[in-house]
Amino acid sequence: MNEEEHAEWIEAGRVLFAGPVTFERGVVGMEHLPDASLPEVACAGRSNVGKSSLINAITGRLKLARASTEPGRTRELNFFVVGESLRLVDLPGYGYAKAGRGDIERWTKLTRDYLRGRPSLKRVLLLIDSRHGLKPHDNDVMDALDTSAVTYQIVLTKADKIKPTELAEVAKAVSAAIAKRPAAHPDVIATSSETGLGIDVLRAEIAALA
Repeated sequence: MNEEEHAEWIEAGRVLFAGPVTFERGVVGMEHLPDASLPEVACAGRSNVGKSSLINAITGRLKLARASTEPGRTRELNFFVVGESLRLVDLPGYGYAKAGRGDIERWTKLTRDYLRGRPSLKRVLLLIDSRHGLKPHDNDVMDALDTSAVTYQIVLTKADKIKPTELAEVAKAVSAAIAKRPAAHPDVIATSSETGLGIDVLRAEIAALA
């Protein structure tokens, strides 16, 4: 896109998240899902990837999603309505949780059922810690998304924690790793909830799906 189109694209993201953003409900079973009348963008990632902080940064609300010092705190699907035109969905973190095996299996099944059977799901934002790159659990999730034909986009978090040259290397490696994956969006977005890096681009990507 040209410079003018890019500016309009960024502005659309700003306008969307400048409007109301409200918590709708937490869901612990598929029978409690809200109706599928709005397009949905889901956020997924390891339990300590900074998912809650990124959701708060995207929406411009400090305490919309509850960040915790204890990984694995999100134990349900949390739905947020953005400007009455789109839903953000905070998925339970994977890879670590201080919970019983039965609880973990139940959250995992709920997430998989949602990802496989939600007609209004437009994209999954798969958050990856830029300091560590892709891990085996992340590859497992991408395998599942590829099988389900759910489009997903890699979002690197905590980009302020490493040098720009290192960040560029991580982004390049991730791009190469997803190049042949059928459901992966080709654009990798580097973000920082602390500095605001990439937040405007991520807002624009989400707004384009509304």
